[in-house]
Amino acid sequence: MAQKSTIYKVELSVSDMDRHYYETHKLTVAKHPSETDERMMLRLVAFALNADEQLELTKGLSTDDEPDIWQKSLSNELELWVTLGLPSEKIVRQSCGKADEVIIYSYGGKTADVWWDKIQGTTTRFDNLKVVNFSEQDSRALEQLASRSMKLQVNIQDGDVMVSADDDAIYLTPVIWKNTDR
Repeated sequence: MAQKSTIYKVELSVSDMDRHYYETHKLTVAKHPSETDERMMLRLVAFALNADEQLELTKGLSTDDEPDIWQKSLSNELELWVTLGLPSEKIVRQSCGKADEVIIYSYGGKTADVWWDKIQGTTTRFDNLKVVNFSEQDSRALEQLASRSMKLQVNIQDGDVMVSADDDAIYLTPVIWKNTDR
């Protein structure tokens, strides 16, 4: 019998001073049985970094042809495609062909470094691609905040991110490996 996803209820308050975006999102997050707390929490941070009224969490790991997060226009055009992890060059190419903007949030320490060294040269042709890396230390610290019912406050200023829950706060410094050429 297949294991079912674990449901998390999240109240995500985003204060993004860089984009002047201040909203609270009530999210229901389905954590796939193979997904770690680290990855799920990074999904929430990625959501906060791109927060918008139209932004949605997708089925993610449950489907191969969807990103982790996307934003569609009112006419159903794919404006933003957000993926976590270390996608293959083929997936990067396909994603860049489907959406106006693609953001990959990589993590995993040395594994992410090796992935980027391998794929970096093939990404230069994609002017709609942004690649952001989270250090292993940052992403691992995030998993400590995971619980089935969360109230998270995410503050973003000058590219730095603070995620807090209750009395705990984690500071993240995302590193941009590739920025969009637009």
